[in-house]
Amino acid sequence: MITPRTTGIVGVHLWGRPCDIEGLTVLARQRGLALLFDASHAFGCSWKQRMIGSFGHAEVFSFHATKCLNTCEGGAIVTNDPELAGRCRLMKNFGFEGYDRVTRIGTNGKMNELSAAMGLTLMEDFTGIVEGNRQTYDCYNDGLAGLPSISLIRYDPAEAQNYHYVVLEIDESAAGISRDEVLTVLLCENVLARRYFYPGCHRMEPYKSLFPHAGLLLPVTERVAERVLVLPGGDAVSQEDIALICQVIRTCIEQAPDLRALLASSSESIRKMRCDIPVPPALAEHAYAGR
Repeated sequence: MITPRTTGIVGVHLWGRPCDIEGLTVLARQRGLALLFDASHAFGCSWKQRMIGSFGHAEVFSFHATKCLNTCEGGAIVTNDPELAGRCRLMKNFGFEGYDRVTRIGTNGKMNELSAAMGLTLMEDFTGIVEGNRQTYDCYNDGLAGLPSISLIRYDPAEAQNYHYVVLEIDESAAGISRDEVLTVLLCENVLARRYFYPGCHRMEPYKSLFPHAGLLLPVTERVAERVLVLPGGDAVSQEDIALICQVIRTCIEQAPDLRALLASSSESIRKMRCDIPVPPALAEHAYAGR
């Protein structure tokens, strides 16, 4: 995919698990390309006992409200390159170098004081946040053990992890029920699970119109986008809640043929339900009564 127009590579530390840092570093060096990392999910994570944030030309953290360390909005660019750091500081502050001297194109990218205060407060208890995330992950792991058609994301115990994401892949051919059917049942039980990175961005505009046949070149993306499900976490979800969620998923797998038939006979609105649409209780009761 590298052409004469290529200037850089962006690696993604998905779910906080480091990507192939070593391989991408070698490739970027060989081709003379900039190497950046999307570390949105990876605050507090490590690779070979080195903390994420110290690799490539720069790495970018997200402090969005959904992240393990959040400032409601915002993020950070981290780099070991002093010249690049200086350019970034100018860029975020209108390009001002001095009181009234602009030396480069800039934008208003400064973090506001309220967001900064939020982030500093959470950093004081970041160890506790990670420990809570780990307990949530372990509880899901125990509750879903022994289901061969379900694969729970794994974290390397030798590395620092934030355990912020609990991610399933549901193998429809083995489970006898699809990810979307399981999601429908979870929503009917008021469990706000979500398909993540769905659909693939090649199915969204402007790429959908520019490259209508991109799916033919992305078989792995197509397959994974139909299998991935992210389960609820955070302080608002108790271990009792997790046990119930796991039981719902286990029931979906164990009673897949009957449940699939029930869903197939349900109303059109239920069968086409999407994860970002709240489920009215009455509609849920109509569509899924045989728990």
